[in-house]
Amino acid sequence: MSLEAVSSKKVTPANVAPIKKLNRKDFISDQDVRWCPGCGDYAILATLQNVLPKLDVPREKQVFISGIGCSSRFPYYMETFGFHTIHGRAPTIATGLKSHRPDLTVWVITGDGDGLSIGGNHLIHALRRNVDLKIILFNNRIYGLTKGQYSPTSEIGKKTKSTPLGSVDYPLNPMTLALGSEATFVARTHDTDVKHMMQTLEAAGKHKGSAFVEIYQNCVIFNDNAFTEVSDKQQREDKSIKLSEGEPLIFGKDKNKGIRVKGLQPEIVEFDASSPPDDLLTHQTNLEDTAYASMLSRMEAPDFPVPIGIFRSVQKATYDEMVQKQVDDAIEKSGKGKIENILNSGDTWIVE
Repeated sequence: MSLEAVSSKKVTPANVAPIKKLNRKDFISDQDVRWCPGCGDYAILATLQNVLPKLDVPREKQVFISGIGCSSRFPYYMETFGFHTIHGRAPTIATGLKSHRPDLTVWVITGDGDGLSIGGNHLIHALRRNVDLKIILFNNRIYGLTKGQYSPTSEIGKKTKSTPLGSVDYPLNPMTLALGSEATFVARTHDTDVKHMMQTLEAAGKHKGSAFVEIYQNCVIFNDNAFTEVSDKQQREDKSIKLSEGEPLIFGKDKNKGIRVKGLQPEIVEFDASSPPDDLLTHQTNLEDTAYASMLSRMEAPDFPVPIGIFRSVQKATYDEMVQKQVDDAIEKSGKGKIENILNSGDTWIVE
């Protein structure tokens, strides 16, 4: 067939192969999943594998990067590209990749030990730079892989192998940290509510900028029932509150409790469910100021219901976009450089 014939041939739906719609099975690797039976990681893995097809991003454009820990086995179980890196450094490696390949969707999988101890500084800077990363932090309040030592999020007084008399460390609050670092998307969900977890991860996946999701995750071996406030069906309606955009902060089995502000502090108020008071806080995620979201992040059991949902979602220029613009502007101004010219410019010397 001549080139003219090829170029003039009409492209019709009948002679174009349809693009395959991805499903969960397309993201399941051939590796045996090796977590303890009953671990919450299984639910998170299955949920994220169900979320990825909804994002309409090809598998070859998805990358999972992890550090060290139980959660960090994640890249092995995803049929995508990925890196299993070193302890705490996943956000840094992910920043480098995203800056060089802004076309990729980059996920960071970490845990409360990996991401908040040795990796705390790396996490902070990835968030404050607004790198377009999806950072998922599995929080089980314990070191699981190394067999049950206390972690940065363990409660004060926690008795473990490394704190037999009880921890005297004040726990770190991941949500407060993320908001203080100006992450543009901050949310919390938990492994026992698959529907909510799916909605939250899908929202994070679609966000452009630093998306941070804390997932309350149960470790059945070393810290079972760490989050009964949200996992126990008998008490979670009274001890947790689901955040919904534009809706008042109401909770309780009878929907007769709410949150309002007195002075500068939140307080619980009870009322007739048929006539909620007008001064209840209304949930807003698009506030530039983080004061409201930070207040929510400080609401903890047993004094307050645990907030579950999206705390903040705002838009601003991402780090990778700004880096690429600098490169483009430099090339436009000075042309493409050569490495040998850079190496031989400025102050150089010869060692004989």
